[in-house]
Amino acid sequence: MGATLRRGARLFTGDHERLLYTSFAAACTLWVALLFFSSMRQQILMLYASLEGSPLIAELKQLGPWSAPLDDVFIHFDFARATARGYPFQWSEGNGYSTGGTSLLYPFVLAFGYWIGFRRLWLMVWAAIVACVSVLGLLLSVRRLFRDLPGWTAYLAPPAVLCTGALSWNLFSGMEVAFLLGLWGGTLVAWDNLLLRGREGTAVTGAAAAMGSWGALMVATRPEAVTTVAVFSLSATAYVLRRRGWRMSAKVLAVTALPGVLIVCGQALVNHWLTGDAAAAGAVAKLEIYDPFRSPERVLADWLFFVRYQVERITQYHLADDSRHGWVVWLLAVLPLVPRSTRRYALLLWGCAITWVLVVALNGQVRWQNERYAMPALAWLLLLSALGVGAVTTQTAWQGWRRAWPQLAIGASVTVALASFLVHQQTRFREQLWFFGRASRNILEQHVQAGLLLRYAIEPPPSRIALGDAGAIPYVADLPALDLIGLGGYRQMPFARAKRLGIGAVLELVERIPPTERPDVMALYPSWWDTLPAWFGRRIVEVPVRGNVICGGASKVLYQSDWSAFAASATATGLEPGYAVVDHVDVADLLDERSHDYQLSVPRTGQVIMRILPHPERPDRDLWDAGRVVPPNVVESFVVRGFEPGVAARIVVRIALAQAVELGISVSGRSLAPVAIEAHDGWQHVEAAVPSDLVSADLHVAVSSKQMRNSFHFWAVQQR
Repeated sequence: MGATLRRGARLFTGDHERLLYTSFAAACTLWVALLFFSSMRQQILMLYASLEGSPLIAELKQLGPWSAPLDDVFIHFDFARATARGYPFQWSEGNGYSTGGTSLLYPFVLAFGYWIGFRRLWLMVWAAIVACVSVLGLLLSVRRLFRDLPGWTAYLAPPAVLCTGALSWNLFSGMEVAFLLGLWGGTLVAWDNLLLRGREGTAVTGAAAAMGSWGALMVATRPEAVTTVAVFSLSATAYVLRRRGWRMSAKVLAVTALPGVLIVCGQALVNHWLTGDAAAAGAVAKLEIYDPFRSPERVLADWLFFVRYQVERITQYHLADDSRHGWVVWLLAVLPLVPRSTRRYALLLWGCAITWVLVVALNGQVRWQNERYAMPALAWLLLLSALGVGAVTTQTAWQGWRRAWPQLAIGASVTVALASFLVHQQTRFREQLWFFGRASRNILEQHVQAGLLLRYAIEPPPSRIALGDAGAIPYVADLPALDLIGLGGYRQMPFARAKRLGIGAVLELVERIPPTERPDVMALYPSWWDTLPAWFGRRIVEVPVRGNVICGGASKVLYQSDWSAFAASATATGLEPGYAVVDHVDVADLLDERSHDYQLSVPRTGQVIMRILPHPERPDRDLWDAGRVVPPNVVESFVVRGFEPGVAARIVVRIALAQAVELGISVSGRSLAPVAIEAHDGWQHVEAAVPSDLVSADLHVAVSSKQMRNSFHFWAVQQR
């Protein structure tokens, strides 16, 4: 038996073995990719048949018979098209630098495809090409994991990576997952070269530089990869330290880690320089640590929940059609930690997987979009399983029957467990194939059609679109757009932070936009935006989706915008003759609050609300404003500037109350006379006099009350 196995093994050690493995990996990649894209094409053809005779079917077909299963794919397409047109790092051309993209590098890769002719929906074909090349690159690279095992064991890797529907769904979705894993493969090869040279005593600087470069590309593709780069860098440093001393290990640490660190720090500095916020808009919009009302204890509890969620969701749902057989993968993933020949690779893979799960657990959206944020960890887990199967079967195969019967028993058990896993994965794989096609059809039916309506059917054509989906709608419409969630970015306005506070804070920023540049059409899911569509929109048309599995709602509704309620929002009413506004603080306007050092004495309070009520002086007109709910005994403080010292002034407060309140106002630490305000179902503007001896160029104002209140606007006025 041993002789037979040895003769068979020679097939995997000949001159043509590399070509054989490459062909096998390429065939596996292409076959699985075709399965998913065939599902997409089938669903698109079914959609075309159902829409035959509709007004825009010709325009829809002209875009190309392609789609994507996630609207977020089209965010990359938006950035890529802008880059190809000469507007890098802009989501919507003319909006300025945006930090809302989830990847710095990937849009440039897509932009090359757009530049060479993959336009409209054909850009998805280029994304598919990039995905296939990236997956093939990964599969060629991971042969290094099987270096100390017989050559045939490497052939376990392609089926392992591609056997699960969820991972393959994400690899070919058009997102950057495949590209990231391809770069990870390059980092693995450089890391392995560094360790080999460290063991042989040859120069390691070149391999370290290559590893640092690959790591920097990974971080530029996904910032979460900074921990993955740390695993590579620290493990290589520790290896070199044991063999070459601390001087060489320090050099290796610097060369391998510094490029990735520079990417992270450089991006933060550029973000702060161009937007005033070092954090990327995507991080602000999605990470739980940026929730302004969430306590550290709640953030920790959520983080632990999302760590557990990733493990349980992948194991009990994505890996098998029941809650048990998915654990087979974990069992197999532990096995390569035992043999010395596979231990260092297993430790690397486990380090990458664990740190990735821990980092992405900070993301509150890790539960959505087919768990795409957790997929790199699943890829590494599957590679661990393949390595475990290779290690166990190798230990069994090369020994005589009598000496190896315990290993043979283990090998048989592993074979049975693996077969059981594959049987129970089949259902999930078929589900993911259908899901891929159906989700792509949903995006085409709703988002793409909404974009076509905006481009061809709305009269007059919109000058700017407001939306909450920074993806396919602006890509297809090819019109200026404003992303109300903040991922798109607009001229240094902090829409992402505003959205975390509430819709009122978002509209405060819209109010800042010059009236001629404000969106004249909105494309929204009504359920996402509270009273915004009712107060500021007039319904034009509804774009439904049938059999929805991925869109945010059953219908996307287009509205004609009406911002007339903004007209007097910043104007104080009832001022006595001779008084003029010196400065004002628009509460819930993040830019105004920042410029006036507005603060609340108790953190994680001050939820944003908005009201639209009759104008106090013109009851036939509406007046809108947003403000904050201030709890009892919480102090609002701010600075107003521009006064003429020694001249009496007044603080004017806009307030809307359901109960009577007594305001305590102090200026520069000195209390003014209390201001009693009765409950009223409309806007009230009340004043507090500031004696002349308290008036300096800048006034530090504090406002408090023993009752809960809604605070909307402050004006500082002075006699002129």
